[in-house]
Amino acid sequence: MKILKFFDIFRIVAVSAAFYFGYQIGFEKGYDPESQLHFMIPVIIVAIAGLSGIEGLFFGKQAATLKGYETGSNYQKQSAIALLSYAVIALVVTVLNWGIKAELTILFVFIFFFFFSGINHAMDAIKRKNYKWQNINRPFITLILIAGLIYPVYKVFQTF
Repeated sequence: MKILKFFDIFRIVAVSAAFYFGYQIGFEKGYDPESQLHFMIPVIIVAIAGLSGIEGLFFGKQAATLKGYETGSNYQKQSAIALLSYAVIALVVTVLNWGIKAELTILFVFIFFFFFSGINHAMDAIKRKNYKWQNINRPFITLILIAGLIYPVYKVFQTF
């Protein structure tokens, strides 16, 4: 369970660092939202989806127990594989420099998943009174993440 707590802390630290350094990069010479997002998108997706995928595949039983979910589900494995695919594709898009539109595409797919995952966690907390840390924080962390991405995404859209 210590590794899972480390993953939780590391995700928050990595995403915070992505925002901090992303905004530093974005404002180096005027404002360049494309450079900012080029840095932030893979870091955010790998930190959240990549670690969650690893968690689900290799520490599935412990992760489910920690979240108050059932253990041993094939859906958990499928979700973990999907999360890992987001992380891998975010890295491929970045390394192969496919451009901001490809980067935004993987970001939107990830955010779509994360948004509805937040709703799922909130509903689980309300319906089943599952007040585990992940169920309580997910909706709020998701909204904070989206709020932090709105400005650079909006600014990039203005360049299209």
